Formats: sequence, C-alpha cells, structure tokens
Amino acid sequence: MELASYAAALAASVEASALAMWLRGSAWGYPLVNLIHLLGLTLLIGPIGLLDLRLLGFGRRFSIADVSSVLTPYAVAGLVMLIGSGVLLFSADASPLHRNPLLQVKLGCILLGLANALAFRRIWAHRLADWDRRPPLSGRVQAFLSLMLWPIAGTLGRLLAYK
Repeated sequence: MELASYAAALAASVEASALAMWLRGSAWGYPLVNLIHLLGLTLLIGPIGLLDLRLLGFGRRFSIADVSSVLTPYAVAGLVMLIGSGVLLFSADASPLHRNPLLQVKLGCILLGLANALAFRRIWAHRLADWDRRPPLSGRVQAFLSLMLWPIAGTLGRLLAYK
C-alpha cells in the first residue's frame, strides 16, 4: 500500500472513531475542544512571545533566567493543551484535513518550533545567566525563529476553519 492511500485509510479510520463521531454530533463537544485549543494557543504564544522578545533584547531589566523560569511552564501547558485538543479537532474532520496543504505547513511549523525549542533548551538552558551580559547571535536567531514559527502555526490553524 502506498503512503497516500495508507494515510487516507488511517484518516478515514480516525474520523470514523466513536470520539470523532461524538465531537461532530455533540452540540457542545467540538466548540468546547475548540475553546481549549484557543486557550492553549494563548498560553503558548503569549509566554513564548514574551520570552523570545526578552531573548532579543527587550525588557533588559528582567533577567532572562527569571523570565524563562516564570513563562516556560505556561508555554509548556499551552503546548500540551494544543496537542491534545488539536488531535481531537483533527479526528472530527480527518479525511479532508489530512491532505490539506495548510495543515501540512502548520504541522511543519510545529515540528520546526518544537525542534528549535528543544535545541534552545539543550544549548542555552544552563547558560542563560551569561546571556544577560553577552547574548549570542545564534541564540537570538533561535528566538527570532520561535517568534515567527509559533504565530504562523497558529494563524494557519485558524485559516483551516475557512478552507
């Protein structure tokens, strides 16, 4: 079986699941999951955006280590909410969505954003105090990428509702 037909069969199977049928048929299920998705988006983009701006040099009166330790847990909580609710939203409409180019680009941005965040943590987590004195260019590039990728992924997700 070729990859495209396997993906189509998997999407059809997901869409036929009891949970997906409940989401489509429930008066409040899909809207509630969509609201959770929006809350997750807010919890991710708000804190990550503020942290990225600090990493780029704004708000220098606050140490990067302090800003990171306060905001990162909220961003992680938002990401977890987004992933969980996103899977549920996808399941309700999996057959047309799985081949939608907007979703594919969105998922690419999410994967790049996650890879960037994990690389950032691995490289810089123990050196954030040094960053306040001498911010590295490569780290600033990573902050800029994050500042672009997450809002693009969120925008593409909102556009999926209209495509």
